[in-house]
Amino acid sequence: MDWKTFFDNLGMNGTRWQWRIMKWERNLRNLRQGGSASGNWSISKVLIGINLLLYGLMVVWGITHGLGSSSLLNPDLYLLLDFGAQYWPSVLTDGEWWRCITYAFTHGGLIHLAFNMVVLYQIGPMIEEEIGSIRFISLYVLTALTATFAGLAWQIFIAERWILVVGASGSLFGLIGFAISYYHRVGGQMAHTYRNHMLRWAAIAFVFGLVVGADNAAHLGGGIGGAMFGWVLPIGVRGRQLFRPFFNTLGAAALFVTVVSLMMMVGSWIFR
Repeated sequence: MDWKTFFDNLGMNGTRWQWRIMKWERNLRNLRQGGSASGNWSISKVLIGINLLLYGLMVVWGITHGLGSSSLLNPDLYLLLDFGAQYWPSVLTDGEWWRCITYAFTHGGLIHLAFNMVVLYQIGPMIEEEIGSIRFISLYVLTALTATFAGLAWQIFIAERWILVVGASGSLFGLIGFAISYYHRVGGQMAHTYRNHMLRWAAIAFVFGLVVGADNAAHLGGGIGGAMFGWVLPIGVRGRQLFRPFFNTLGAAALFVTVVSLMMMVGSWIFR
C-alpha cells in the first residue's frame, strides 16, 4: 500500500506517517527476530506504565467511593480485590483465573509500588536488551505464574489458610533468578559480576521479605521459575535462531493472556 498517498488523501502529512509506519515495521521485524523494542515502547517501560496506571485508577476509585486518602498509602482488601489481587478461593470457586496474572499489576500501597517499580526499572531494561522483548515478556508472565502457584502450595500445605496476594515481586524475583542462571552460563568476568550482583540482591530482598512479612513462597517460586528459564534459554546465535519460532509463539501467548486477563478484570468492574 502507498501509505503516503493514503494519508495525503485524508488531509494528513503523508510523508511523516509513511516514515512512522516504516519505523513500526522495522521494530516489528526486529521483535520477530528476537531483538528488543526501541524507543518509548520497550516492554519494561510498558509494564511500569500499566502498573502506575492501574494504581492511579485504584486510588481514584477508592477516593471517589468514600475510602479517603487511605487508598493511596494503604488500600483496603476489598479495593485490592476489585483491582485484581490474587485470592485463590475466587480463582478456584468463581473461575476468576485472570487473577493469576493481574495480581502482578496490583500493589498494596504507594511504598510497595515504588519499591517494585524501581527494581523493574533497574533490572528490566538490562535483561530485555540481552534476550529481546518477546523472550522478556515470556519470562515476566511465566514467573508471575510460577510465583502464584508456589504461593498456592504454601497456603494449602503450610499456612493452611487463604491469603490475599498482590505485587510484581514474584516476577521481579523471576528476573533476578533468570539473571543468576543465565549469566552463570554465559561465563566471563563481566557476566559473573552481574550474576554475583543479582545473588546479593536476591539475598537482601529475601531477608527483607521475611522482616516485612511478604509472600516469600511466591518470591521463591518466581526465582526458581526465572532460574529455570535462564538455564534452558539458548545462548548462542544458532540456538536462538533454531528456537525463535517457539519463543515467538510463547511470547505472543504470554502477551495475549496478559491483555485478556486485564480486560477481564476491567469487565468484572462493569458486569458485577
